[in-house]
Amino acid sequence: MIYQTEISVNVGVRGYHLITHQIIENLPSMPEKGLLHLFIKHTSAGITLNEDADPSVRTDFESFMNKLIPENDPVYTHTMEGPDDMPAHLKSSLIGNSVTIPITGGRLNLGTWQGIYLCEFRNYSSSRKIVLTMYS
Repeated sequence: MIYQTEISVNVGVRGYHLITHQIIENLPSMPEKGLLHLFIKHTSAGITLNEDADPSVRTDFESFMNKLIPENDPVYTHTMEGPDDMPAHLKSSLIGNSVTIPITGGRLNLGTWQGIYLCEFRNYSSSRKIVLTMYS
């Protein structure tokens, strides 16, 4: 069986946003065993798995990525959409646009402290589209 749907997630502002519950809410009952693949359809946002308990992890992600890929760097030539745009594209490529999570016992088989992050790299954004594909 393959199930696929596309959802819109609106976080609105830059940051690392936990969306685990939004993903689960948009799935039918999960098979006993399978895979869930998530794909974000944007070049200035990403999706990843990481710590979901301590919010300081999300703050540290933001701080580190901004240090690694600063805005207004004179090497950028793609600047017409604002100082956050080219850094957002670079961060998106580093973080990635998809994750695959095993399904075991009818539930996402995430680690104890793992959650799904929508990584918004633009200062402000409209809704982001994520394709959810579940295989059993």
